[in-house]
Amino acid sequence: MGYLHAVAAAAGCTLSQPFPDNGIDWHVSHSAPGHTVDDEVTIKIQLKATYQIPPQPPGPAFSFTLDNAHLAKLARTPVAVHKILVVMLVPRTQDDWLRAHHDRLDLRHCCYWTNLAGHPATGRHRTTVRIPTTRIFDDRALCAIMARVGAGGRP
Repeated sequence: MGYLHAVAAAAGCTLSQPFPDNGIDWHVSHSAPGHTVDDEVTIKIQLKATYQIPPQPPGPAFSFTLDNAHLAKLARTPVAVHKILVVMLVPRTQDDWLRAHHDRLDLRHCCYWTNLAGHPATGRHRTTVRIPTTRIFDDRALCAIMARVGAGGRP
């Protein structure tokens, strides 16, 4: 959640938590006069974390398994508010997640995002999805997502 807060703040976005969450962890909103669909646009984010995938995964994507119930919520289409999945790869040892220095705070490792709209469930109870390694979730990525949604497109 700290990673999401930092990214949202750097991107000029606001966060809110739905209660109850019903399978969606956060709502992220951005206001800009350049948005054509509304002056404020919102996306929904489901956060996940895993230590089972190494940092800087090799190749164009890594596999991540979701319960089909979670996938159904993220894959629904059409929607009024777009949803994305954000997966954080963390070190296996919790002591390695955070390092404080005099001039910085290192939060390890990295988050990646994907839009699963329309993704079919392929397993009986769980489905493996592919998360592109080019989709690093940072402030620039969030600004680009909000710009696309603000123009009436998909994340």
